[in-house]
Amino acid sequence: MSRGKPIKLGRAIGGAIDNLVSSVLTLPGLGHKPHQKRRHTKPGARPGIESHEEMHVQPSPQQAAIHVIEYDRQSVRRRDVTLDELPGFLAEPEPADISVRWINVDGLHAWVVQRFREAFGYHTLEAEDVLHVPQRPKVEREGGRLFIITRMTQLLEAQQLTSEQVSLFMHGKTVVTFQERAGDVWDPIRQRIDTAGTRLRGGGPDYLVYALLDAIVDHGFPILEHYGDQLETLERRILKKASPQELAHINAIKRELSLLRRVMWPMREMLAALSSEQTSEFNAATRMFLRDVHEHSVQIVDLVETFREMASGLTDLHMSVISNRMNEVMKVLTIIATLFIPITFLAGIYGMNFEHIPELHLRYAYPAFWVLCILITSGLLIYFWRKGWLGR
Repeated sequence: MSRGKPIKLGRAIGGAIDNLVSSVLTLPGLGHKPHQKRRHTKPGARPGIESHEEMHVQPSPQQAAIHVIEYDRQSVRRRDVTLDELPGFLAEPEPADISVRWINVDGLHAWVVQRFREAFGYHTLEAEDVLHVPQRPKVEREGGRLFIITRMTQLLEAQQLTSEQVSLFMHGKTVVTFQERAGDVWDPIRQRIDTAGTRLRGGGPDYLVYALLDAIVDHGFPILEHYGDQLETLERRILKKASPQELAHINAIKRELSLLRRVMWPMREMLAALSSEQTSEFNAATRMFLRDVHEHSVQIVDLVETFREMASGLTDLHMSVISNRMNEVMKVLTIIATLFIPITFLAGIYGMNFEHIPELHLRYAYPAFWVLCILITSGLLIYFWRKGWLGR
């Protein structure tokens, strides 16, 4: 055989294995999504947003979108600000006839972040944190301005768990939120803003910040409910018939639960800092609501830990079921082999080619041989049954 054929055969086998692994990882309900590309500066680079070359290049409309909601008890105004209008819009003073102005930016671009930095005086490191994702959830205060970094998790229609960074600034009447991409969990907040007489319409910017954080945290409950249902379904499937697909599904759930834990653990610390009595950006009533959000984050962390333990338990259950199934197979094979050992011994004796075998010329030797085999097999079966190795 030539040397080229083994190489081709090895490549074919490797390709088949890769296809099998890919098919397992893309099974429906696994919810696994490849890691997204993150933007980081090189080690030792200049700190701050000034190191970004994109800061001086206006992005396309597809790269960033700005939506503005201004409201008070009596009215709500909505508008979309184009990138050409952005510098002029940010130069305008806060309207005197509104209580809250919420500016939401979908898409991260250095040029857009720099325009907000010039208008509101953000620190260059804060602007850099907005662009360099992911950052650890945190809260910072400087010059009467509140800067919050949090993470928003969503479960897409394809049962894929996604996580994106949300950066939030609060100063004066204005709340600015930066998202990595369009789509969020804040549609109920927008509906409450459109509804007259709600507490949100009567509250200030601090209450809007609470509402945004509350929506992000509470969205973790339906996600965990989804994983709880999946774990229960997997438990039933494993007890019925364990297969490699279930094990791959469990590992995917464990990865996503680990992601939720990495998101919610620092968020719990951040919410504890916001709800403390030392915060001047929130009034006493809003701090009470923030403490409720903090309690919800603690509950989510506890649920995540519980589900992670359940997933680990299902892994052990899967291995136990496989092991028990193997033991059952080995027991059946052992019993079959044991039944055939004595009759094989008899067949071996009377299969020897010796002329003078005492039973060779007996008329009933052949039937007697089968009767003896049946009696030995029946006796062994009765013995196994009384020992509890069969039927118990």
